[in-house]
Parts: sequence; C-alpha cells; structure tokens
Amino acid sequence: MKTQNEQGVFQRAMMSIACLGLLLAVFVLTFPQAVSAATAQEIDRDVSNALSTLYKTTPGAKMLAKSAKGILVFPSIIKGGLIIGGEYGEGALRVKGKTTGYYNTVSASYGLQAGAESFGYALFFLDNDGLKYLNKSDGWEIGVEPNVVLVDQGVARSLTTTTAKSGIYAFFFSQKGLMADLSIQGSKITKITPGK
Repeated sequence: MKTQNEQGVFQRAMMSIACLGLLLAVFVLTFPQAVSAATAQEIDRDVSNALSTLYKTTPGAKMLAKSAKGILVFPSIIKGGLIIGGEYGEGALRVKGKTTGYYNTVSASYGLQAGAESFGYALFFLDNDGLKYLNKSDGWEIGVEPNVVLVDQGVARSLTTTTAKSGIYAFFFSQKGLMADLSIQGSKITKITPGK
C-alpha cells in the first residue's frame, strides 16, 4: 500500500509528464516547420521505399495506384502520448510517379492513451476533386470534407477498380509500437518546403 507521500510523488510525476506531452503537442502544432528535418531527397527516398513495401503487402493498393490521380505518402509518422498525445510525419505527393509537393501531417489528442508507435499511411486520390482541394487548401484537416475511406484488410480484399472509382482511400503500413488505435481523423496536412 502506497503512503500518502508516495501517492503525491506519483501524482506530481504524472502531471509533469502530461504537461511535457501537452507542450510537445502545442509546439508541433504551432511550429511544424521547426521540427522539419528531412531533405527533399530523403523524403523522396522514404516515399519510394514505403510505396514498394505497401505494394508488396497490399495488392489492393497496387491496383488502385494504376488509376489514382495522385498518391500522398507519409512513410513514417511518429505518435506518442501519455494522456496528451501528438503525432508528426513528413511525406510527398506523387502524381504520375513524380513528386509534385511535400507535406507534413500533425495531430494532437487527449484521452486515455499511453505509449509510442510509428506507422505510415498513403492517401490514394481517385478523382481530381480531392487533389484540387489538397492543392488549394491552407491545411486540410482529415475528417472535414473531402471524406477519406480507411482501408482495412477486409476492405482491401474486396476493393476493385469497379468499386473504387472516386474519392480518397487511406492505407496504413509499417506499424510498430505499443499504442492500440490507428487513426488519421483530425490530422492536419499542410504543404511544406523541405531542406535541400
């Protein structure tokens, strides 16, 4: 049984960790350019490797790539939290196999969560409407129009070019870590200029 002093120390430690997490999330959301470290060449290399991995493990993604107007790939999203959490990653938009822009994805969350993980995701734009929205927006928050369909293993098995003719489809890949849920709801995607 913990003494009152031990409980107080534990509570102060938990508050310190929560405050540190909040400060980190606020910093990443307020100054996302400050945490940008990758060069354009590094991002392009990581995007190519991530797409190669995704196509090997998920045939539905490879099939959709043939008809996609653009593919926005975030090869490595770092997510962590203890009560207050945040995630950050950088990626590139590929149109007809060529990079046309660089983006970051940032989000903060609050709730019952603890741990850290990394994962990647790719957004397949099957029509020009979603791509136009991405290009003209000053930061797109996922969950606000346009809609994104999250593709799990069940959906991926039944996905065909007949069933997926328009919209935006999200595929997750390379998940590592201890956090349980994968979601991009509420993530904000913003155009960046990477280092050289």
